[in-house]
Amino acid sequence: MTKPDTAALLEDAADRIADVSRPDLQIILRRAALLLRNSSSIAFDDDVEEALRDLSGEFGKTRNDTVRFIVREWMEKNTYLPVHELDEDGDVDGEA
Repeated sequence: MTKPDTAALLEDAADRIADVSRPDLQIILRRAALLLRNSSSIAFDDDVEEALRDLSGEFGKTRNDTVRFIVREWMEKNTYLPVHELDEDGDVDGEA
């Protein structure tokens, strides 16, 4: 037996709203809220998705980590974020 996805449950509940019990509706809405809160995927054009797949493989990172890396690098290079550079004479607290 397969578990129906949240979107299907929401559509079914919308179709028969008068018949859905309050506790069942609360469960469905909480699942939907959780999915929305945790969703962070951005859809790109096919050529960009392919390039991201290739880069992710090269970097050994997930797609989302690669997107985060690219955005951070772009923001640092364009001075939207401060660049974290180590000063040669500064203290590194045992880290290089």
